[in-house]
Amino acid sequence: MLSTNATTLAIDGGKPVAASPVPMIRVDVAEEDIQAAVAVMRSGMLAQGRNVEAFEKRFAEMTDAPHAAACANGTCALQLAYEPLIKPGDKVLVPAWTYIATASMLVARGAAPVFCDVHADTFCVDAADAERRLVPGVTAIAVTHLYGNAADIDAVEDLAQRKGLRVIYDAAQAHMATWKGKGLGAYGDAVTYSFYATKNMTTGEGGMVTTRDAELDREVRLLRSHGETRKYYHERIGYNYRMTDLEGAVGLSQCDRIEAVTERRRANARALDAALAEVAGVAAPVATRGAEHAYHLYTVRIEPGAFTVDRDRFAEALRAEGVQCAVHYPHALTKQPCFAEFVNSPVPVSEALAGQVLCLPIHQALTDEQVAQVAKGVAKVAEAYRA
Repeated sequence: MLSTNATTLAIDGGKPVAASPVPMIRVDVAEEDIQAAVAVMRSGMLAQGRNVEAFEKRFAEMTDAPHAAACANGTCALQLAYEPLIKPGDKVLVPAWTYIATASMLVARGAAPVFCDVHADTFCVDAADAERRLVPGVTAIAVTHLYGNAADIDAVEDLAQRKGLRVIYDAAQAHMATWKGKGLGAYGDAVTYSFYATKNMTTGEGGMVTTRDAELDREVRLLRSHGETRKYYHERIGYNYRMTDLEGAVGLSQCDRIEAVTERRRANARALDAALAEVAGVAAPVATRGAEHAYHLYTVRIEPGAFTVDRDRFAEALRAEGVQCAVHYPHALTKQPCFAEFVNSPVPVSEALAGQVLCLPIHQALTDEQVAQVAKGVAKVAEAYRA
């Protein structure tokens, strides 16, 4: 059994498990990234250029995608992927358990999200539930590879093939996740990524759209730069969603160590999995069968009825023990006011997860001692509040 360091919770005046707080997030910026950025700044050529082009090529190779187009951020990536594939008035299946952008950019396109439920253990879309929610006018399914875990791609693409649906994957949190040994860029019509500051790899802000379709890649590239086919000649209406060469240089530098970063996160996850197996009532995350998890977040479930307190009080007590934690997310999308007009039926799993999920530190900068402190903190709080 795990040692809990003390019997009295720190929130009640006891000694905390960690004398110094174990950080939830550590932004990964190395000296190599800084030097890459400085070199671009010294060159004076800051706009999208050769570094972005090299980053696109490298990222496409890493994700097994034939094509990759960089852009300003992950939300822009979704908009750039949706616009060529979805028409105003279309209906699109989308999980109710995801970050808002997956669905909000559908609404921005003039489409109507049809919310479907997820699996309680993997947190990813339940393709069988999605099929039950098919209605006339559904033309696509948008699927999130959530927390770094790939959704069941076989089930999604079987549904899409049988029903004639486009497939867009939101992999904003799933850099280096794989499905049956291949990168996520090998699947679907388009895959979108984010390089926000807290992601497993970052350019500060930034996004990427990968695709297997050369014509779709051309459309995305036109859309991200005012529809230009050559300077000051515009084939269509587009946007200014370009990535700077400064960001491209940082992203290219981060490509050199993302495999090592991911492996360290996976090692931390294995250690937490083993430790939390002893803690009843705290369910560790489960990788989708066939997937290799990238662990952007290590998300546990505080099981209903297991403790005398709710998830929020559990989290408060854990923070007092020196273990930072976070809730991603406090609301299912069906409970967001901006989507009220699109909600037709309940999504019980997603709505229940909002009161159960708790994200623990998992990042690559954690020491072995800190990983152990995370596990000890959870065990201590769980023991104190056992129902």
